[in-house]
Amino acid sequence: MDSHSGSRPRIGAHVDQDDPLAHAAARDAEVVQFFLGDPQGWKGPVIPATADALRASDVDVYVHAPYVVNVATANNRIRIPSRKLLDAHLKAAASIGAKGLIVHGGHVNAGDDPQTGFDNWRKVFERTECPIPVLIENTAGGGNAMARKLERIARLWDAVTAGAPDPSVVGFCLDTCHFHAGGEELAGLVERVKAITGRIDLVHCNDSRDAFDSGADRHANLGSGQIDPESILEVCRAAGAPIVVETPFEGQADDIAFLRKHL
Repeated sequence: MDSHSGSRPRIGAHVDQDDPLAHAAARDAEVVQFFLGDPQGWKGPVIPATADALRASDVDVYVHAPYVVNVATANNRIRIPSRKLLDAHLKAAASIGAKGLIVHGGHVNAGDDPQTGFDNWRKVFERTECPIPVLIENTAGGGNAMARKLERIARLWDAVTAGAPDPSVVGFCLDTCHFHAGGEELAGLVERVKAITGRIDLVHCNDSRDAFDSGADRHANLGSGQIDPESILEVCRAAGAPIVVETPFEGQADDIAFLRKHL
């Protein structure tokens, strides 16, 4: 946290990767998150032209791994490329001074034992060098997701902490929309999460276009979706972690201003 903000967490947004610092300035953001390539593709990360400026900036940088990464799956044709892509993104994100790499918890197929997915996550930390923390993010949908429900997150955490030689490389990213859509109440959520993980490293502060327990991952600007804004603020206050809004771009500056006003 910076000295001039007192106890308020640093707040920012998920922005386009073309010029993250320009987007941060336009939103008055202290934090930026972005992809290093196509979020739906398997190509390796691309270091942005602004890498030197990012490293020198006082804006905190986070990188989001591609959505295709699923290190939990029993399918070798997805799991092995996923692990390689995760490794490449870890190195690239570290090279631009990122504080963490956010990765979705992933899933196993309908007929598979969920324990296979937890074991595969454990192997990631046994075999991967992590120059920066991997921040595992809870997800909204899927019956066989590794990180939708708290009961699954507890099993996942047992596995990854068993696999990691250094526990500081395993972190948690709490997404408010995903927990709402995934069927977990936001009231008291931070306490329940911390009882499992011991930490929250980043909050993805998003309203939800869809109803509680819908399983739909569709973000809305704060106050324009299905979640009571006070519930979102409660999570942000209790988490004590940096905050990133992953809301529609045109409303992000207003979302950041709203959080600054009420936190």
